[in-house]
Amino acid sequence: MTRLFMAHAFVLLSVITTGRAELRTEEWGKTASGEEVHKYTLSNGRLRVVLTNFGARIVCLEAPDRQGRMTDVVLGYNNAAQYLADPKDFFGAVVGRYGNRIAQGTFKLGGTEYHVPINASGNALHGGPLGFSNKIWTARTTAEDSVEFELVSPDGDMGFPGKLTVHVRYTLIRTRLRIDYLAETDRPTVVNLTNHTYFNLAGQGSGDILQQELRIDADRYTPVSSTLIPDGNLAPVSHTPFDFLALTPIGSRIDADDEQLHYGHGYDHNYVLRANAGELREAAFAEDPMSGRTLTVLTTEPGLQFYSGNVLDGSAKGYTGKAYQRHGGFCLETQHFPDSPHHSNFPSTTLLPGTRLRSTTVFELGIDTRGGRGVGGHRS
Repeated sequence: MTRLFMAHAFVLLSVITTGRAELRTEEWGKTASGEEVHKYTLSNGRLRVVLTNFGARIVCLEAPDRQGRMTDVVLGYNNAAQYLADPKDFFGAVVGRYGNRIAQGTFKLGGTEYHVPINASGNALHGGPLGFSNKIWTARTTAEDSVEFELVSPDGDMGFPGKLTVHVRYTLIRTRLRIDYLAETDRPTVVNLTNHTYFNLAGQGSGDILQQELRIDADRYTPVSSTLIPDGNLAPVSHTPFDFLALTPIGSRIDADDEQLHYGHGYDHNYVLRANAGELREAAFAEDPMSGRTLTVLTTEPGLQFYSGNVLDGSAKGYTGKAYQRHGGFCLETQHFPDSPHHSNFPSTTLLPGTRLRSTTVFELGIDTRGGRGVGGHRS
């Protein structure tokens, strides 16, 4: 059922302060059915992050530039109602039960075919039209440096089998925002969880990210059809616009005459990370040469979806009133591969009773004080 948000309030509920971090909890409105929406602010003098229990989202992430000026580097809205009114951008949300796409919204498990409502070019995207990004999660704030969200997805939710219990914990550690995922099921099911934060290291609403530089630790990617479903191949990035093994401006090849770029209207592709899945290791590094802000992404996941904000069109406006134009942010979504249930050569997304899905991703914000390194540079 569609949720309609009532007038929001800003009432201070609690503040936890220690030498390490401060946690502030505030009311942020109610749903039409009376569900409470809250926001949670973690700050430690280095970073400031705002979260909400609506979609277990990252609302704001402030980090300093070379001059120490704090700026929000993620795209987001001013209130929960704006998030609800935007069904396509998923700003900052935890998406599931299956992040990314499932072809035609169907998959087989144990000889039974299951159907997820289609919501993107004939396919199911991010768990269907009422996926985890549209849910009110239960929050726990027992530690001063972290917030944990819990969601119980019942058997049959958006067509998926099994009751799935999910925990997502955000922890602020110095210049790192760590995300830990845990999921359990009572029936065999498929699960692919990720966070859909859009980054703009120059600051949200500051323009496009095409001059910001990116490196991805992947020498293969999964090519897609015209509806962005993988064809099953693990193709080399070498001699293609998808090669980000060296630090490269995001926009340097985004308009190349390449079929895959035409399909995605830019980058919207899964990268096969080189290092062993299950180990927390660096997956990507990005930098804004002007401000000096850097972002390092570490993960235990086997894949990384790089999305260059291709469908942002200026209709979405952030909390400062600035429009989010095309390529106004980029996503680095750590995850298993899209449409894995249809490809036996992809890492499995099947979760069985008695086992646990565990995954960790870290967003580390830094500063390059040397004034930029240019294309092909290396991070010390």
